Amino acid sequence: MEIELISFGKISEFIPRQKIDITGVSDIDALKIYLERTFPQISTLKYKLALNQNLIQHNTLISGNEVIAIMPPFSGG
Repeated sequence: MEIELISFGKISEFIPRQKIDITGVSDIDALKIYLERTFPQISTLKYKLALNQNLIQHNTLISGNEVIAIMPPFSGG
């Protein structure tokens, strides 16, 4: 399955924008494990994931050809 990764803030230092082909990853929880194994620098950081511009609040299925954004904590008003 191919997904596009977009990262922001400090995370973009470790994960450049890229398309990756991954197998055995069918949901967000499995993707987090994959990302933290592939990019161990982010395992110590807090971050949020967005799937196709929708912030993920709980485990969600991934079907492929999607855009996943990896973002550091943010606030605003």
